Amino acid sequence: MSSIIIVMPKIEDAKRIRDILGRRGLAASALCTTASSALSQVHQLDSGIVICSHRVRDMHFSQLAEYLPDYFDMLLLTSPGEAGSCPAGAVPLTYPVRPQDLCSTAEMMLAQLDRRLKKRKIAPKKRSEQEQNYINNAKWVLMERNHMTEQEAFRYIQKSSMDSGTNMVETAQMILLLIYDE
Repeated sequence: MSSIIIVMPKIEDAKRIRDILGRRGLAASALCTTASSALSQVHQLDSGIVICSHRVRDMHFSQLAEYLPDYFDMLLLTSPGEAGSCPAGAVPLTYPVRPQDLCSTAEMMLAQLDRRLKKRKIAPKKRSEQEQNYINNAKWVLMERNHMTEQEAFRYIQKSSMDSGTNMVETAQMILLLIYDE
């Protein structure tokens, strides 16, 4: 579940933004007056957005954006003159900020972040060099002993893996063990 952290130099401003978001059903996880306290909150949460003023007490907003992990995005509330210096990946929203614009931008950013994180979870993990070597060696053995092409050997390992309910690395290891035990 994505979270919202609000960072403003005055806590009253952060509370006003929290109230505006709350009327649209968006709950703020934390209200902060310094970037360092926002960063400590970020590391306790799974993902989300940081709504930040271009004036932050203890560091420049671009530094805060740089220190944010990739599972957090920044919504920068700024003047039209400062919007050009918005860091890459941050979404600027210029003053005067309409409540409707603030809420819809925050909702859009949360939806994009959720889609991006789902894609990352779905993507298969990269095999280590050792795991890839097991598969390559099993393919080579199948090609030599059974006169298969590389694609046929790979497909055989893949199909055997699916049939047995194991991953391809384990299947390749079993093929190697069976052949070398003979």
